Amino acid sequence: MEKRKDEVNGKIVFYNYKFNDTYVNTFLAYRDANQYRGQGPSRAAKYGAKAVIVRSMSHAADNNPHTGATRYDSAYEKIPAVAIGLRDADRLSKQIEESKVTVRMQTNGHFLPDTIGHNIIGELIGTQFPKEYITVGGHLDSWDNCEGAHDDGAGCVQTMEILRALKAIGYRPKHTIRFVLFANEENGLRGGNKYAEEAVAKNEKHILAIESDAGGFTPRALGLSGSDEQFQKFLGWKELIAPYGCTEFNKGGGGADIGPLSRALKTPTASLNPDSQRYFDIHHARSDVFEAVNKRELELGAVNMAALIYLVDKYGL
Repeated sequence: MEKRKDEVNGKIVFYNYKFNDTYVNTFLAYRDANQYRGQGPSRAAKYGAKAVIVRSMSHAADNNPHTGATRYDSAYEKIPAVAIGLRDADRLSKQIEESKVTVRMQTNGHFLPDTIGHNIIGELIGTQFPKEYITVGGHLDSWDNCEGAHDDGAGCVQTMEILRALKAIGYRPKHTIRFVLFANEENGLRGGNKYAEEAVAKNEKHILAIESDAGGFTPRALGLSGSDEQFQKFLGWKELIAPYGCTEFNKGGGGADIGPLSRALKTPTASLNPDSQRYFDIHHARSDVFEAVNKRELELGAVNMAALIYLVDKYGL
């Protein structure tokens, strides 16, 4: 932007930054490209731009636009910003190369006033340590251009399935296991913040929090953020869980909703990391629908999470 700042004033800026295909983990490609949607409008507004068009954060073969959060800098004008599908982005790029292009933009997006939302919480009360908690969850909300079946209906269903399965086998945990469907992850993290706030106010002890918010695809890995000693104990369980899909145990795990709990109470956090190759084909797009979820893959993800929860409950971290 700085290199071409003199060209920006009074114009619509087009960020045509493509997903980096060399990242096998597509979340790294998303992080790399997301700066253009996240901070791009304010960077352009700094030099007088009137609006921004962003290439969607995806490497899908379709032409669906992908939405997501934009963080405006209050120091500059809050200008309109839209994302376009990949085919449209390629078409627009070609037209710009060939001739002068005029674009007319009209948007109707707006925020409605805040209203009351709730976390949904279920518990299996611990038989030995009822005041020590293991949390597992996903988030209830999704962007309004899609059903949010993978982001994060999958995580919510897996959370409920773990509860159902433990109840079905008559499991009586040592520690209290909480099953949390968090509110407002996508646009403010109020559910996760409130959960952590309540935990601090009640002086609760949380021994693990695990989240599923990376889609309902085939499980590949589990990640854990904690001390070196906790991670070594976690690694010792790999051969028990690997036959069910998670053959990688990674250092570093968690999620947006359980992040506030980790920051407030230093709670170890874990995450289910499914195969990521298809996730950004549908992420925050109208193609994130129920039909895109595979029942078998979804169940296997729940199995791997349930296994880790069982081991932590039985043997601790």
